[in-house]
Amino acid sequence: MTNFERVDAILNGACGTQFTAAVARIEYRGRVVFERAYGATRNDELALPVYADSRFDLASLTKLFIATLLLRLVAQGRLALDEPLSGVVPEWRRAPHDAITARMLLAHTSGMNSGADYREIMDRNVEQFALRSELIADPGERVIYSDLGFIAIGVILERVAGASLPAQIVSCFAPSLEFRPRAGQRLQIPATEEDSWRGRVQGFVHDEKAYLMGGAAGHAGLFGTAAGVASLTESYLAPLHSRRSALLPEPLVREAISEQASDPILRRGLGWALKTSDENSCGRLMDRSSFGHTGFVGTSVWADPTRDLQGVLLTNAVYFGREDIRDLRAAFYEAMVQTCSPSD
Repeated sequence: MTNFERVDAILNGACGTQFTAAVARIEYRGRVVFERAYGATRNDELALPVYADSRFDLASLTKLFIATLLLRLVAQGRLALDEPLSGVVPEWRRAPHDAITARMLLAHTSGMNSGADYREIMDRNVEQFALRSELIADPGERVIYSDLGFIAIGVILERVAGASLPAQIVSCFAPSLEFRPRAGQRLQIPATEEDSWRGRVQGFVHDEKAYLMGGAAGHAGLFGTAAGVASLTESYLAPLHSRRSALLPEPLVREAISEQASDPILRRGLGWALKTSDENSCGRLMDRSSFGHTGFVGTSVWADPTRDLQGVLLTNAVYFGREDIRDLRAAFYEAMVQTCSPSD
């Protein structure tokens, strides 16, 4: 179980061509069995080494932390999963949005649009744009993966909790997670894409909508370590295997990682994506009960509750362009399963 040569070979082979930087962390039965850093923060003279505790732009892995904050409010009785949210979001009263519930937002069935071209909203209040944009489906009708829906969750969290998203993240999760890294930390963070608007992005959130929101949003903006992501995932695995977790009660954990909605590509839990086919980024070998998520810049996490196994792979793959890295992710997760469960 301790021989991760294949995992190591896959990531060494991709370093310098599919990403400049990566950190991989694998936990089995609640314990770290593999953690390694690869490459450097950039592919030029400004490059610095990457370490296991380096922080990356987590991109849409942010949604997992935001979903967990919302589920904590449910567990505390401060919100209900299936009651309309128009009491918290008066912008939705007497509008088609009036029927939207927390469950719909978490499962991407609210009917809200997926996103927006940042060039069309540069002079807009992005939160109000998200809340007031026309729906493209009836609430509950179908899955539409929606950044706007999670921007709305961020607004709801701040209104109900009475605290900013950065403050809630700091109070609930590992200290290695934060929005808006300080200036002195930015060069240690792997750079992402070079674009015509901002140049090479490093230490600032890659997602344009989150950038326009000042770097803190419900759908993207968190920077964190592989250990920080794994800690969140462990909080969902632990209650299933008689280990303690302080974040959520076991019944809510089980609901969050069970199917709430489905489309042909990915079934949806509450915040989490669920394995739907062997074409998913978790590869062929993880159990159908597996749950995870990916981030646009090249980040991912998948957990297999039947094996009590999880893997976090943080990269800056978008540095080299917007090519799909599904094959790299699948190879990593298949090698993880073959190493930790060789008899399967």
